[in-house]
Amino acid sequence: MDPTIRKFRLRLLAWLHRSRSGPISFVKKFHYKDVKRATDGFQRIIYSSSHGAAYKARFEGGEVALVKEARAFDEEKDNFYREVQFLGRLHHRHLLALRGFSTGNKRLLVFDNIENGSLKEHFNDPLRTPLNWKARLQIAVGVAAALEYLLLFSNPPVYHISISSSNIMLDENFTAKLTDVGLLSSVGTYVKMPHSSCTEECMGQDCGNIIFQLGVLILELVTGQSSEQGGTDLIQWVQGSRLSSSIHMMIDPDLGNNYDSGELKKLLSVARLCLKSKNNPKFPIPQVFRYLQKKVDIPCD
Repeated sequence: MDPTIRKFRLRLLAWLHRSRSGPISFVKKFHYKDVKRATDGFQRIIYSSSHGAAYKARFEGGEVALVKEARAFDEEKDNFYREVQFLGRLHHRHLLALRGFSTGNKRLLVFDNIENGSLKEHFNDPLRTPLNWKARLQIAVGVAAALEYLLLFSNPPVYHISISSSNIMLDENFTAKLTDVGLLSSVGTYVKMPHSSCTEECMGQDCGNIIFQLGVLILELVTGQSSEQGGTDLIQWVQGSRLSSSIHMMIDPDLGNNYDSGELKKLLSVARLCLKSKNNPKFPIPQVFRYLQKKVDIPCD
């Protein structure tokens, strides 16, 4: 396809899909003391990093929510409210919806129900019911769909994205919800994005890092091994010459034989392609999403 036509087509698609971001939803201001009580005095930690902790909150009446600290905005009140407005605009099945915010000793963002916790919890907690093969495929495709939305259709465009088993939440139906996105530029593990939506021309290292993170996530879904340090061992395995002969030893024992071997090989082929994209991406996120859908034959609505 002619580059000019391709560029025009992508811009037209972005314009047509801007309504997906929609108007700013009603965002509730929670009383700080209510949030503190719902998190048992900020003791129900789901995960923690240099950017702040995330907590499980159970409010009076039984409502369950994810509460995230926004440490980066401690000194920037206006930027915090700008972030709230931005997150309130995001509407996608695989993004955790913002319900509200709270200010006090901490600046806090209150997100939707995460009844089934994080993906990492399912990998690490032997008391949880293991995720079946179909659920894992749907998580991979769902996260890719969220990335396509954020990088192509979000208006204004997202500035950072972090993908890990810690910040992928599962709702009551085990639908994957990506949680770590926002407007601030890159700090630590965050990925700083360009000022315009990700098109086929967005092929730099920033997009490559996101594709790489998706590849690591796919390996975690296959092996059941949570890897927050970049997945070095998993990467060496999937890139090794003896991949085919070692698959049966690496696949998550919780799956038993309840998986489709053809889908497994295709999923691993997608992971390998993603991992090769870290420093020199060959294709953009929308193409990864379509390719992943086709390989594992899982729809994403």
